[in-house]
Amino acid sequence: MITCIVVDDDVNTTKVFSDILELMGLQVLGRGFSGSEAVCLYMQFKPNVVFIDLAMPKTDGFYAIQKIRKIDPAAKVVVITANLTEETDKQLEDLKINSIIYKPFNLDEIKQVLEQYTITL
Repeated sequence: MITCIVVDDDVNTTKVFSDILELMGLQVLGRGFSGSEAVCLYMQFKPNVVFIDLAMPKTDGFYAIQKIRKIDPAAKVVVITANLTEETDKQLEDLKINSIIYKPFNLDEIKQVLEQYTITL
């Protein structure tokens, strides 16, 4: 079973996305609402996949991804975002994220991303 954490500053988004992942057979080990919570959850659970939003107040997704990469350079990180600028895309490329899922969620897109992990985990 694939384990994951879900981090987004919007409580409803976190709940809905977690519910979708659980219906698809993943085990959601924890939910967070900031970049610093993402890092704590990653260290606590060591999930197979991190699903994380970029735009969050205080500590954002970029902060979390950088810290998680220092802990585990091979961590699988999927960014969940509503918009992606060219500058943001370049930053994510530098951070070597594994995939991007765009809001609003598309179930087929989520399934495609998850299929990558059933083979590579």
